[in-house]
Amino acid sequence: MILIADGGSTKANWCLIHPENEVLYFSTEGYNPYYVDSHYIHQSLHNALPAEVPRAEVTAVHFYGAGCEPSTEAVIIQGLSALFEHAEVTVGSDLLAAAQALLGNKPGFAAILGTGTNTCLYDGKQVIHSIDPLGYMLGDEGSGSYIGKKLLTAYCREYLPLPLRQEFLAVYGLTKERIMERVYKDPMANRFCAGFTKFVKQHLNDPYIHQLAADAFHDFFRSLVCHYPGYEGYTLNCVGSIAFHFEEILKETAMHYGMTTGRIIQDPIQGLADYYHSKISAMKG
Repeated sequence: MILIADGGSTKANWCLIHPENEVLYFSTEGYNPYYVDSHYIHQSLHNALPAEVPRAEVTAVHFYGAGCEPSTEAVIIQGLSALFEHAEVTVGSDLLAAAQALLGNKPGFAAILGTGTNTCLYDGKQVIHSIDPLGYMLGDEGSGSYIGKKLLTAYCREYLPLPLRQEFLAVYGLTKERIMERVYKDPMANRFCAGFTKFVKQHLNDPYIHQLAADAFHDFFRSLVCHYPGYEGYTLNCVGSIAFHFEEILKETAMHYGMTTGRIIQDPIQGLADYYHSKISAMKG
């Protein structure tokens, strides 16, 4: 049995593939190795694992997640190995998971547009080139946190049209002072900012809001996508809630920069399951 996980800092989606290709999906809390240790992972997953997952029969665990890098992978490996004693555990980045889910074993361009942003070129097996997104303070163009920051800036500077400002205040009850405090003192300020994409999505018919979202995706292309050599020769493939919910504007922006759109999916776990199914079938064939 093969167990696959796509994990963020708050939530992880899992897929168990049986030898007969039966599939079980479930979710747990997320395990970012920058925030939790091996003991925490072991205890948390021990309590959250569904009864339908026979731990002793799992032969391989493939864990992809936020914060998973060569310097931190030992935290994940130790935590999972203590639980799945007969399994080989491998750890990969969330960016590799996105590429495998979107492209399978074919080379191409893949991106994550969720709370944060990430992009890469993929050769069908590994990420071969990635421009550092720099996080929400310096970069993450096109992400939920980036769009949210643009909305908060427009609100605090009173650029947002009056009816929208009034509705924003009625919905969130936030003053400029409270927003500044949350953005500069909250350790999870990126999530705070990203939370306002719901307001943007609900008001896309307003010309000001539509342009605000479009500008965020233009920045995504100008700052990241267009710096990949020959980017126009690739299709734009994206995973993440922002890519999924703002798909039409994203497609329009890609067209503006001469790039056609390939796959856009909200969650990579189904694509990862398909990727490993194809690997298993190839091995059997």
